[in-house]
This record gives sequence, C-alpha cells and structure tokens, in this order.
Amino acid sequence: MKIFDVIIIGAGAAGLFCAATAAARGRSVLVLDCSNKVGKKILMSGGGRCNFTNLDIASENFLSSNPHFCISALKGYTQWDFISLVESYGIAYHERQHGELFCDRSSKDILNMLLTECDNRNVRVQTGVAIDAVRSRESSASRENAGYCVIAQDGVYDCEALVIATGGLSIPTLGGSGFGYQLAEYFDLTLLQRSAGLVPFTFSGDLGNALAELSGTAIDVQMSCALASFRGNMLFTHRGISGPSALQVSSYWQPGQSITINLLPDLDVYQWLLAMKAESPKSLLRTTLQQHLPKSVTQFLEGLFWPTARQRPLAEFANSALASIAVHCSNWQLTPAGTEGYRTAEVTLCGVDTAELSSKTMMSHRHPGLYFIGEVVDVTGHLGGYNFQWAWSSGYAAGQYV
Repeated sequence: MKIFDVIIIGAGAAGLFCAATAAARGRSVLVLDCSNKVGKKILMSGGGRCNFTNLDIASENFLSSNPHFCISALKGYTQWDFISLVESYGIAYHERQHGELFCDRSSKDILNMLLTECDNRNVRVQTGVAIDAVRSRESSASRENAGYCVIAQDGVYDCEALVIATGGLSIPTLGGSGFGYQLAEYFDLTLLQRSAGLVPFTFSGDLGNALAELSGTAIDVQMSCALASFRGNMLFTHRGISGPSALQVSSYWQPGQSITINLLPDLDVYQWLLAMKAESPKSLLRTTLQQHLPKSVTQFLEGLFWPTARQRPLAEFANSALASIAVHCSNWQLTPAGTEGYRTAEVTLCGVDTAELSSKTMMSHRHPGLYFIGEVVDVTGHLGGYNFQWAWSSGYAAGQYV
C-alpha cells in the first residue's frame, strides 16, 4: 500500500493547481491520471495560447443551480492572484476583447508552470493509471471517516483526503469521461443532469444545407435565446453555426427552443434602409447590405427573404417590405436541430450538486475528506477564461484544507 496525505484524481488544471497548493502546506500529494499525458485540455485551449483567466471575474459569469456557491472560492483566489503567479514565471501574455488573457507564446507555458510548482513541492504525478475502485476507510470504533483507498491496477493507494478533479464529459478525445460522476454516485452524492455547454449549434434539412454553403464566414452579431444574449462573432460551419456568440448562447439553450440573431446589432436597420432608399434608389438591396455584411451572407439572405425581388431596386421596395426585411435582419429566428455534443463542447454543464459541498473548502458535507473541484462540479463559466479561473479558485480552496 502506498500512503499519502492527499490523493488527487485528475491531472488537469484544477487537479494540478490543488496539488501544488496542498503540497505548499507540507502535505504529501499524489496525482493520478488515466491519460498518458497531463494537461491535455490546457494545451489545446485558446487555440494553443491558453485563455488562462479574465480581468473581469464575477459570479454573474458562471452558471450553477446555486449562483452564489462560487463566490467564496473566487474571492479566496482571484484572477489577480493567478496573474501574479504567471508574471512571477516571466510568462508573456496579452489581453484580447472582453478582458480575456492569453499567453503570447504557448499554452505549454501555463502547463509547465503548474508542473514546476508541483515538482518544487515534491508532488508525485503518475499518468496511465487505470483506477478500478475508490473506497472509504471507516474507524470501527468511531465510525467516522478515516481516509480513502484508491484501488488501481498497479496497486492500492491510501490517503487521508481524496480530491476528485476528473473534469467532465467534454472532448472525450482529450480524456473527458464520466468517471468523476461515477465516483459521486458511488458516494451517493446528488448529480444534476449533465449536458454539453459552449458548443456549436447544428442544423438539418434545407436550412442546414444552405448554412453549410457559408462555412468559414464570420460576422459580428447579437445572439439570444430565452435566457441569455451575447454579442460576438458568429462563424458559419459545415454543420451549422459556431463562434463565441453561439458557444455562449448554447450554455443557456434548451432543445427545441429557437435562437434569435441580430445580424446588424449596431444599426436601426429599418431607418437605415429608408435612408439608403432615398440616397441610392437604384441600388439593389443585397448590394446595399454588403456595406455591412459579407457578399455571401447577403446572397443567402436574399434567397431566404426576398427571392422574387433579386433585381428590384430599392426605390421599388415598399416601406412595409423594407420593414419586414429589417425585422428578418435584426430578429432572425431559427431553431437548431441540436448541438455538436460533447465531441466538441468546451465544458460540461451541471454535475455534482453544489448543495453537497462546502463552498469554502469544496469538501463533501457527508463524507469528510472527500473533495470535488473544477468542471465535475455544477459550476460552469462563460467563454473567456472563466472556467480556468474556476479551476484555479476551486483547486486552491480545496488545497488549503485537504
């Protein structure tokens, strides 16, 4: 039997940061991961540049059945704390839109920083470990939890505190699995229904075929569903639509619901079309719209909304017709067939019910010494570095107490 103070299952962002934090307190720490390589999602994130946090972190940037749960951890370890750590390693970074921070060079800089933090504190990291079971040890005298056993194919590991940092179901090719949820079920913790979040929409039928013709085209839009609205790029794909605005909305969208897209969010489209009708009465409508939209998009809209008036000059459009077209452009409603699912989802929505955990320590209320951190918990951030910050903050919270 191999004995440690703390065993962490999962060598991703939350697990590695928790390991370094706990080891800094003098705890002996072992990190186990079934993958052949640590930090795969870190390496691929942000197009290989790792959007490691955001300058504007608030609870409003997170989805959870308990929107207040994340506040304690986010205040306990802030974005400024992580930025200071990044700067102490001399990692160059830059800000993009909406306060998103990315590495100048490579995501490897963040992963190497985490591994160095672990190495400097004698954290033991083992990859390729197939775990068969996890069991709690109970004192026969007091019946109080006295630790946990991790039963793996290469032996039995023993610990006082066990941290589940296995991530979610998103991107299974990078190691996403339901193992953390299985462990939660074994210990009888409440799980909320999981689904893919921050994921592209798909469309079928004639609309899907038409959208596929625009694949690769991106435009700035305001996209909304019943519960949320986001401004940002929308990217047409061969399966439907993606891009930041679509990914954000997908976390709030429910199957069967429609989404609304404002293709010209900075314009009062009707008033602008009236002005253009007076200014350039001989212009075609698609030509006029090309002042603000790509040619391929205006031709697509023409085929949808005014197919019999392709060659009609603006002067011959009734104002009522222009009003209808303006509504289509600023309030285009369409119903996705679904999403691309966990295959390309950046996160898993829901997970371990926060009612089961301490918001201060991430420990189970009913199982002393058992902790859940990161994506496996019912806390999901918006696009833009928020999920990494949750990994750092929840990992730090648990690391201070394990």
